[in-house]
Amino acid sequence: MKVEAFDRVVLAVPDLAQALQHYAALFTVRALPVDDATAWLALGNTVLELRQRPLDSAAIEGVVLRTADAGVAAAPWDNPLGLSLALCDGSASARFRAAGQASCAQMRVDHLVLRTAQAETSITLFRDRLGMRLALDQNVPAWGGRMLFFRAGKMTLEVIVSPEQGGDVSEFWGIAYHCDDIDALCARLDARGVARSPVREGRKPGTRVASLKSHDLGIPTLLIAPA
Repeated sequence: MKVEAFDRVVLAVPDLAQALQHYAALFTVRALPVDDATAWLALGNTVLELRQRPLDSAAIEGVVLRTADAGVAAAPWDNPLGLSLALCDGSASARFRAAGQASCAQMRVDHLVLRTAQAETSITLFRDRLGMRLALDQNVPAWGGRMLFFRAGKMTLEVIVSPEQGGDVSEFWGIAYHCDDIDALCARLDARGVARSPVREGRKPGTRVASLKSHDLGIPTLLIAPA
């Protein structure tokens, strides 16, 4: 199997109406409801899917991956990490993009963060079974342990492998959004009342970043841009 891209990032939220309001402040445009409990927002490289769930707080529920081997509807795909993964052919999101609504093309998901204690299982799953490119594999104690970066399309899955993570628990933890001009973006966010950290030098050379302090649905969220 060869995964072509991250078709959708699925965010589970306890209150969809409130989540739509918060993300409208972040992305300027409002996600478009596709049914009573789901809304979509198109970014430059993927679609954010907000799903209302009976939860205490929001979380990254999972991802829908695009592959030619799948059908139109997202089909759940069992995996040894127990993650919420689904496969589709991308045609539904393509039609959504073509409609030109709820689109914030100037921003994209730079990477998702996945926490796990299972390095080799992650490599077998994402590289060998799903055909993603393993772009980085190194130990970085300052960043939390072994780092695995898997690439598909124009997006990265950053896997942090740490023995402190429960051996049988793997979870999506955080998300980073890429923009071209972080100073301009932060000025717009300040005007809308979105709280954030000061802009600082990123861990990746040649980048500048800021962390959201509000309107992030309670999900660790980073803004990243070229320096």
